[in-house]
Amino acid sequence: MTEAEDHHLVRTLSIAVFEANGRLVDTGNALVGPIGLSTSWWQVLGALGYAPTPLPVAHIARNMGLTRQGVQRVVDLLAKRGLVNFQPNPHHQRAKLVVLTEAGRRALSAAEEAVAPLDRTILDRIGAERLAVAISVLREMSDMLP
Repeated sequence: MTEAEDHHLVRTLSIAVFEANGRLVDTGNALVGPIGLSTSWWQVLGALGYAPTPLPVAHIARNMGLTRQGVQRVVDLLAKRGLVNFQPNPHHQRAKLVVLTEAGRRALSAAEEAVAPLDRTILDRIGAERLAVAISVLREMSDMLP
């Protein structure tokens, strides 16, 4: 392959990621909307639900590639609805830790149930091995980005 063709591959992958992200957001909204969530709420609930420890807003934002302000807005809305609460952070007095409440865990579980049929379809069509490779490639690509 020529250098131009190599660069084209990277650009094509980037466009495919943008396209997939847009469709994931739209599909997520359609699937979790009936249970009172949006994709952005589900994204933050998932970030908290799969984190090994509670996280401050800045860490959620950094992990998810989002702005701190955007995550703060979502976290504040989730807190108003009783899906998360705040706990003191022993490492930073002002940056409270965001913690899922029991209602937040139920909401995350309901979101996962809502998307389970789509997950199964994706897994059946693409296969576990190819999905694992895709995850690895996207994480490696993400690690290279500033």
